Amino acid sequence: HKAGKGESSHLKTQERHKKQRPVIISGSSRVKRGWVWNQFFVLEEYTGLEPLYIGKLHSDMDLGDGSIKYILSGDGAGTTFTIDDSTGDIHAIKRLDREVQAQYLLRAQAWNRQTDRPLEPESEFIVKIQDINDNEPKFLEGPYQATIPEMSTIGTEVIRMTATDADDPTYGNSARVVYSILQGQPYFSVEPKTGVVRVSLAGMDREVRENYSVIIQAKDMGGQLGGLAGTTVVNITLSDVNDNPPMFDQKLYQMSVPESAPVSSVVGRIRAKDRDIGINAEMRYSIIDGDGRDTFDINTDPTNLFGIITIKKPLNFETKASYTLKIEGANTHVDHRFPDKGPFSHVTIVHISVEDVDEPPEFSSAAYYIAVPEDTEISTMFMTVSARDPDAANTSIRYSIERNTDLGKYFYIDITSGALMTVLPLDREEFSWHNITVLAMEMNNPRMIGSVSVAVKILDVNDNPPLLTQYFEAFVCESANAGQLIQTVTAVDADDPLGGHHFYYSLALEAANNPNFTLRDNQDNTAWILTRRGGWSQQDQSVYYLPIFISDGEQPVQTSTSTLTIRVCSCDVEGNVMSCNAEAYHLPASLSRGALIAILACIFVLLGKS
Repeated sequence: HKAGKGESSHLKTQERHKKQRPVIISGSSRVKRGWVWNQFFVLEEYTGLEPLYIGKLHSDMDLGDGSIKYILSGDGAGTTFTIDDSTGDIHAIKRLDREVQAQYLLRAQAWNRQTDRPLEPESEFIVKIQDINDNEPKFLEGPYQATIPEMSTIGTEVIRMTATDADDPTYGNSARVVYSILQGQPYFSVEPKTGVVRVSLAGMDREVRENYSVIIQAKDMGGQLGGLAGTTVVNITLSDVNDNPPMFDQKLYQMSVPESAPVSSVVGRIRAKDRDIGINAEMRYSIIDGDGRDTFDINTDPTNLFGIITIKKPLNFETKASYTLKIEGANTHVDHRFPDKGPFSHVTIVHISVEDVDEPPEFSSAAYYIAVPEDTEISTMFMTVSARDPDAANTSIRYSIERNTDLGKYFYIDITSGALMTVLPLDREEFSWHNITVLAMEMNNPRMIGSVSVAVKILDVNDNPPLLTQYFEAFVCESANAGQLIQTVTAVDADDPLGGHHFYYSLALEAANNPNFTLRDNQDNTAWILTRRGGWSQQDQSVYYLPIFISDGEQPVQTSTSTLTIRVCSCDVEGNVMSCNAEAYHLPASLSRGALIAILACIFVLLGKS
């Protein structure tokens, strides 16, 4: 509103309130209050120079002699509103804004000036602020972003916006908002009452134009002249749909590849271009015809845009020097809403020439394997490898062993025949496999070298005797009885028989009738050493030596004899060793360092247990 017009309105209201006569309630002795007033209304945003007259309070006890004092309290009393304590006139001394506070709750009371006591109970009244159109509509979340698919039909909803007006929606048209479009036609429109932006032009193409800036206006007073307005911007982006077919740049592509290129090597790449983007431009390529469809393959690269042609089978210039491929590129995501924009595929021809290369010799096998017993005699020829020149010249071949694969120089190869033979004795327990590389070189071009792997497995021969695993020393308590187990022995054999190890244990011939100990073969590759008597004494004899005979049962049979040292020890009631051989504390000068360390270790163990 204009300030002048607002002032005039406020002045008229002020004059109207002044002309109102207070309602007098007679009878000061009644319980109910003896003075009344009306509910007051005042327009907001008063801009006059004088305080704004709100209304008048009057008690029927007021005889006009100045003995009555009017007091005002409550919301804004003294700061926003004042009262003439003699006349009861109420004025606003501050500018009022309904959008800040719509009403004020005040309390009034009449006091006797002489007695300084209230004449009646305090009463409440309300000052309501009437709205004027002083706030324009506002879009609180702008600028807005929206995305719709290209080619959207007319009427497609783009975005729904709401403008808020701080004015009173229940009073007049100050808060009744109407929407209109200021920029963005003829592409878009807005519904006046709802603020919904819709497509108003069919066939909008992202490939022609992708982004639109639309300005929307919200105007109050129902859009009438003099209403206040606010605007916002809606940035609308057209998202892509698959409405463009792919197309190769060329009808015929020429490529070449050397015949030596390995399988899976890349020959080249092609692309069917698509004006669409993202998944709508992704392609799938396939070989649909041609004499090279079994020799070559095509796959889509990680970007799903290019077709990568690779070798599927080995090439040979001497066999076939060129190939033709008929390749199709097709969209992987077809939008069936736009069949008239298709077909969404395209075909091209790729001609591939195979280039001649001087190739190295090729062996008759991709790899060789041979098993050789470890007792094979030196100079024995155990296999022959063969290679040839694949080129038309078919030159002579010379063979050799790549030395870093046979550092021990166990093998030799005949330079012309390719016969392999042993040079040194073979030992499976040292090396169970030999993986050597044989080289084949063209006589006329030493740079042309082929290679092949030869795996030589060394077969086991029973050439190692079984040996005691450990426990070369045991003990027997002085209190041991006949038949008591004092040690379990096991054996180990470096050989690796097919059926696994099976060891046989017995006492050596010279101990077969040993009166002190006996051996029991458990038939599970272990044996027990048992006492044959009781009554053991360190004083009588402190150490016994028991020879144990072990055989492995393989052919040729391998045997060994190991001696088990058994010491007589004094033990506690639970069979724990307390001391072995008291004379050990008086060591002879010739006692070896190893024996000394062993004895000290036993002493430390015994001390730890105690």
